[in-house]
Amino acid sequence: MRVLLTIAYDGTAYAGWQRQENALAVQQVVEEALASLIGCAVTLTAASRTDAGVHALGQRAAFNVEGLRIPLNKLPRVLNGLLPADISVSHAQAVPQDFNPRFAARFKTYRYQIWNASVPNPMYNRYSAFINQPLDILAMQKAARHFIGRHDFAAFCATGGSAKTTVREIYTCTISQAENLITLEITGNAFLYNMVRIIAGTLTYAGLGKINPCIIPDIIAARDRTQAGKTMPPQGLTLVEVQFKE
Repeated sequence: MRVLLTIAYDGTAYAGWQRQENALAVQQVVEEALASLIGCAVTLTAASRTDAGVHALGQRAAFNVEGLRIPLNKLPRVLNGLLPADISVSHAQAVPQDFNPRFAARFKTYRYQIWNASVPNPMYNRYSAFINQPLDILAMQKAARHFIGRHDFAAFCATGGSAKTTVREIYTCTISQAENLITLEITGNAFLYNMVRIIAGTLTYAGLGKINPCIIPDIIAARDRTQAGKTMPPQGLTLVEVQFKE
């Protein structure tokens, strides 16, 4: 039997999703809770390998299990009793044996938040980047629209990625503001290493007047990382949702 979990976590205390030798990762914590519950070792395959400090509301991860004695609809509640307060499982469902969340994803949605005020807000420190210079929301919205479509996003990929191609398709890219909180929400078929954080940094540059929103297509076409904005801090990023092919 193969089971797909929907997992939320505050990534502050973790070295990312993927299990590591010398640091605690979300994958390790969930696998150990499952092993304790099931009585055997478990390996999770996730839709996204979020980085250290990055959060998730809708991470999806699958594992194989034989003879599961707990009904799937009760598995989240029982599993949550074994997990720390900063990780929770909201849903469990059966999927085909060959189901791989990483390759079956039809689209992913990420959110990046910026607290834009003269002083930081302790309530948002763990879940947003802090910018104390005023940001032009209209300029950021104009810039965001240029990311929509199928492009080569080499200029928005950090070194260290393993993608075979840097071509990706962005379906929606929006900027909204609620008082001092600015939110980027972006949906695409897939994302490159640090791509959302670099797009957020580029939009921040547009908001600060460092780049003109109209030159975003030129930055994309140049395929040169040095022409795009900085990589924004990880705590502002959240994996919101992963949707699969039907």
